[in-house]
Amino acid sequence: MKAYLDLLQFILENGDKKEDRTNTGTISSFGHQLAFDLEDGFPAVTTKSLAWKGVVSELLWFLEGSDDERRLAEIRFGKDRSELIDLSKYSTIWTDNADNQGKQLGYENTEYKKNLGPVYGVQWRNWGGIDQIANLLENLHKNPDGRRHILSAWNVGDIEKMALPPCHVMSQFYVNNGTISCHMYQRSADMFLGVPFNIASYALLLCIFGKILNLKPKRFVHSFGDAHIYMNSVDQVKEQLSRTPMKPPELSIPQIDSLKDISNYEIDDFKLLNYEHHPAITAKMAI
Repeated sequence: MKAYLDLLQFILENGDKKEDRTNTGTISSFGHQLAFDLEDGFPAVTTKSLAWKGVVSELLWFLEGSDDERRLAEIRFGKDRSELIDLSKYSTIWTDNADNQGKQLGYENTEYKKNLGPVYGVQWRNWGGIDQIANLLENLHKNPDGRRHILSAWNVGDIEKMALPPCHVMSQFYVNNGTISCHMYQRSADMFLGVPFNIASYALLLCIFGKILNLKPKRFVHSFGDAHIYMNSVDQVKEQLSRTPMKPPELSIPQIDSLKDISNYEIDDFKLLNYEHHPAITAKMAI
C-alpha cells in the first residue's frame, strides 16, 4: 500500500483547495492511478485498521442487488445474530445517505424503510432488466479474450433517483494465462476514509470472480478523477503518513462455484489472515 500513501502525500503537498457539495472543503488533485499485485498479498491498508466486515457486507449487499439500507445491516450481523439485535439502532455506512433520501422524498425516518434508490447493487443486477454480473461472468467464461468485460454503475437515466450517484462508476476485467485482473475508474474519491475501503472491495470482488471462473486473481488497477482529502481529515492523514506500513495479509474465501453460491455464505466466511495493522484513526464522513 506504499503507492496509496505516496498519493496521500502528493495530494497534501500539491493539491488545490476546493469547495464541495458537503461544505466541508477539500484538498483535491485530478487524474491519478494506483496498481496492486494480488500475488504479493491482499491490498488491505495497514497504517490504520480496515473495516473488513464492512467491506465484505457491502459487497455481498451489492451482489445481492438490494436497494434497502436495512438489508445491509442484516447482512452485517448474519442470519442468526440479526434476529437478536435491534437493527433500527444500528447504523451502516449508508444510513446517513438513506436518511437524506427519505427526507427529500418527504418520509419521516421512523416510517421510511431506508430505500436508497437504484444504487450500485441495483445497477449491477438489474439495469433495465439486465443482470450485468451474471452476463459478465458468462462472457468472461465464454470469451476470455474479449475487450467488453465491463461493469457499470453510471446509469444516466437513474442518477436523480439515487441517494448518492456512484463514485466508482465503471470497471473492466481482463483474463490472461489463467489469471484475471480488474481496472476500476472512480470519479470522486475520499482518499482517507473511502479509498482503502474501495480498494479492498474491488480486490475482493476480483477474488470472488476468480473463484467462480477458476482463475487466479492478479492485478487491481485503480484510476481516479477527483482524488481529495477532506479538510476535516487532514490531521488524520498526517498521522497515518507518520506510520510504517506492515506486511499485507492473505485472503481466505470459501469455494464459490457459481454466482448463486454467494448467498450461502456470510461475512465471517471471508477472512483476512495474518492481518497486522496500526490502531484505527477516526474521522467524520462528509455527507
